[in-house]
Amino acid sequence: MYAIEVNNVTRIYQKYSARHRFQTFKSALLKGDLFRALKPDELVTALDGVSFQVRKGETFGIIGENGSGKSTLLKIIAGITKPTSGSVKTDGKISALIELGAGFHPEISGRENIFINGIMLGLSKKEIQDKFNEIVRFAELEDFIDAPVKTYSSGMYMRLGFSIAINVNPDILLVDEVLAVGDAAFVPKCLDRIDDFRRRRKTILFVSHDLATVKKICDRVAWLKAGKIMTIGDPSRVVDAYLQDVVERQEREFERRQAELRRQVEIRSKEEPEVEIKDERKEVFIEVRPEEMRQEKETFERSEKDREVEAKEDERREKRWGKREIEITRVTLKNLQGQAKHVFSPDEGMIIEMEVVAYSRIEDFVFGIGIFNSQGLYVYGTNTHLEDYTPISIEGEGKVICRIDKLNLINGTYYLDVATHKRDGYPYDYHRNLYSFLVTSTYRDEGITRLCHTWETTPNIKLKPPEKMIKNNQLA
Repeated sequence: MYAIEVNNVTRIYQKYSARHRFQTFKSALLKGDLFRALKPDELVTALDGVSFQVRKGETFGIIGENGSGKSTLLKIIAGITKPTSGSVKTDGKISALIELGAGFHPEISGRENIFINGIMLGLSKKEIQDKFNEIVRFAELEDFIDAPVKTYSSGMYMRLGFSIAINVNPDILLVDEVLAVGDAAFVPKCLDRIDDFRRRRKTILFVSHDLATVKKICDRVAWLKAGKIMTIGDPSRVVDAYLQDVVERQEREFERRQAELRRQVEIRSKEEPEVEIKDERKEVFIEVRPEEMRQEKETFERSEKDREVEAKEDERREKRWGKREIEITRVTLKNLQGQAKHVFSPDEGMIIEMEVVAYSRIEDFVFGIGIFNSQGLYVYGTNTHLEDYTPISIEGEGKVICRIDKLNLINGTYYLDVATHKRDGYPYDYHRNLYSFLVTSTYRDEGITRLCHTWETTPNIKLKPPEKMIKNNQLA
C-alpha cells in the first residue's frame, strides 16, 4: 500500500528575459513591443517524467544538486504547485515543512501564527489549544512566543515551523532542507522526533544535502539530476553513485580550467618567449586506475547457462560499487585464534580481514565496516576516519584487519558491509551485505546486542540463579 504515488510528473516553467523586468505597460505600448515582451524567452523543465512510489511507513530520501528539482517535486506532492503533466496521489494527512517560515505572517506574534498554521493544516481550535504548550516547548520559544515573528532569527523560524509541522500528527511529513539552519542542540531533537515518527510507521519524504543523515534515517533514496530520476534504491549505494557523479564533474571542470590556463600560458609565451611555462599537471591529484585493470578476468560465451551466471553477477554488482582505485579483493572472517569460520558465539571475538590492492599511490583513503541484522537494522558501524586514523599513503597489495574482542550479539544471522573510500565519502570499493555470519548461543535475549550485566536483589527477594551460574561460581 502506497502513501505517495508520483506518476510521470513533468513541470515546465517559463523563463523571461531580464531586459523586460522593469518595463511598464505604457512604455511597451509606446515602443510597440508589448506582445514580444510578454513572450517567454525559453522554457525550463524543472521535472521531466518523474515516477516513484513511497510505501506507508517508509522514510524516503531525495538527493541531488541545487536546481535538480527537489523542492519543486515536494511542492507538487504537498499541493502547493500543480504539475504541467502527470499526476500525484497521496493517502493521508500531509504536513509540509518546505520553505523556512512559509505561511507565517511577520507582523503578528508566534502565538497567533501557531493558531493560523494549525487551522491551515486541518486542526480545530480546541486541538491547537491542546497541543499549544508542546509546540512552544519543543520550539524552545517560551520567552518569545508573544513577540512578532518578524523579530525572530532564522533558527527561531525553523524551530517554530518544524514544531508546528510535527505536532499536527500528520500521516505524511515532507521535510526539505530545513535542518540546515538548526543549531547544534536543536537538530538532534528534530532527528529524534523523526525517529519517533518512523517507529510509529509514519511516512516521511526527506530532502537534504546532509548525505550522512540521509543514509542514517532513510529506507530508500532517489537521486534527482536535472529533473530526472537517475536511480532509486539502497541509501548507501545511491549516495555513493551521486558522489561519484559529483567528483567526475569536478574532475572535468578541473581539467577544463587547467586546459584554459595552459592555453593562456601558451599565448603569453608566444608573445613573451622568456616566460617560463610551468607544468600544471602536477596539480592533478586524482588517481586513476588503468582501464585494463578494471576488465573482467574471465569471459563467457552467450549460452543459456552463461546468461544465468551473468544475471547473478549483475545482482552481485548491485551490491558492489566504486571504481576500485583501491580494491578489496578478499574478505575473511576468523576467530581470535586466526581460524576462518562463519558461526560465532556472543562471547566470542571476530577478526575481519580485508585483502586490498591500490593500483597507484593514494594518500586519501578510509577503511570501514558495518554490521546489519536479518531485518536490515544497522547494528554497528565504524571506520578509520571516524576513529581519527590519519591516512599517509597506500600502494600495492596489503591487508587491513579489524579486530572485535567480543561480539555481544544475540542469536541470528548478520550481514557485513566492508568499504574503502575517500574521507569525503567518494567510494573506491563498497561491498554491500556480501558477507554473512551466524551467532548462536543458549542465551535468550531480545533486541540487538547483549549488554554486559549482572542481577542483584535485596535479601527479602528470593531469586534463584540459573544452574550454570551456580556451577561457574563453584568452579571459581
